[in-house]
Amino acid sequence: MTAECEVVAKRAQGAPLGFFERHLTLWVALCIVAGITLGHFLPAPFRFIGSLELAQVNLPVALLIWLMIVPMLLKVDFSALADVKSQWKGIGVTLFVNWAVKPFSMALLAWLFVRGLFADWLPAEQLDAYVAGLILLAAAPCTAMVFVWSNLSRGEPNFTLTQVALNDTLMVFAFAPIVGLLLGLSAITVPWNTLFLSVVLYIVIPVIAAQLWRRALLARGGEEALTRVLTALHPVSLSALLATLVLLFGFQGDQIIEQPLVILLLAVPILIQVYFNSGLAYLLNRQLKVPHNVAGPSALIGASNFFELAVAAAISLFGFHSGAALATVVGVLVEVPVMLSVVKIVNATRPWYERPQVPAKRKT
Repeated sequence: MTAECEVVAKRAQGAPLGFFERHLTLWVALCIVAGITLGHFLPAPFRFIGSLELAQVNLPVALLIWLMIVPMLLKVDFSALADVKSQWKGIGVTLFVNWAVKPFSMALLAWLFVRGLFADWLPAEQLDAYVAGLILLAAAPCTAMVFVWSNLSRGEPNFTLTQVALNDTLMVFAFAPIVGLLLGLSAITVPWNTLFLSVVLYIVIPVIAAQLWRRALLARGGEEALTRVLTALHPVSLSALLATLVLLFGFQGDQIIEQPLVILLLAVPILIQVYFNSGLAYLLNRQLKVPHNVAGPSALIGASNFFELAVAAAISLFGFHSGAALATVVGVLVEVPVMLSVVKIVNATRPWYERPQVPAKRKT
C-alpha cells in the first residue's frame, strides 16, 4: 500500500469514539420518544412527508440517507484494494462471514424467532415484514463505524481500510441478489425493480459521488482538505440519521404503543447473530494464525451491519409504516452497545488468542 493510503487509514481510525457515537443508543432512544410523541399528536406533517414520493422512493428520506452515506463513503480509498494480497487470510475470513454466513444465519434466526418462537407476541400481519427487515440488516457489512471499532481494538488500519473498500465494491454487485434470494426463500414477494433502484440510489450513486468528491479534495488540498470536510460533515451525517429515526417512529408510533415488546423481541435475533458472526470470524482467524491486530477488526467487520443502507432499502421496498423499516431501526438501537461489548471481548481475550496452540495428540 502507498504511503498516502497508510496516512488515510491511520487518520480514519485515529479518533476515539466521539461524544455522539458513545451515546448513540441514548440519542436513538430519545428519537424514538420524540417520533412516537410527534406522530401521535401531529400526524398531518408525517402524512405529508410520507406522500412526497417519486417511483416509490420517498424524497425527504432519500436526501437524509444520502447525507448519512456519502460522508462515510468519502473515507474509503478504493486504491487500498491493491493491498488485498498482503492480508489475504484475514480478508478471506471476513468475506466468508460477511457474504456466505451472516445474511443466511440472520434469515435462519428470523425464521426461528419471528415466525416461530415469538410469533404469538408479534402482529401477525407484520411477520413477513420483520423477517425482511432483519435480512436487509444483515445483507450489507458496515462501512463507517468499523473504523472506530477497529481503532478501539487496536486493529491494523491498512487491513481495515482494505476490507472496507473491498466490501463496498462487493455491495454494488452482491446486495440485491442476496436480498432477493433470501426474501424469495422466505416466501416474500420481491419487488425487483424497487430493489435494484435502491441499490442504484443508495450504493452506486453515493459511491461514485463520494469518490469523485474525494479525488477533487485530494487534488486541491491534499489530506488536510479531506480531513476538514470529513470533520465538517460528521455532525451532518449523525443529524440526518437521527432525523430519519424521528420520521420512522413518527409513522410506527401507534404500532409500538400497541405492541411494546416488539423492539425487545426483534433485538434478540440481532444480538445472537452479532455474537455468533464475530465469534466465528475471531476463531477462524486464530485457527489460521492471523495476527490479533487483524483478527480483531475482522471479527468486528464480520459482525456489524450497514444499518443506514438497510433502513433506506426497507423504506423503499416496504414503506415507512412497515415492520421491515422498524426491524432495521432496532439494529440502529443496539449497534453501539453490542459492538462495544464485542470490542471489550476481543481486547480481553488477546492473551488467549496469542497463546501458542497445542496440536491435538494422536491416538495410539
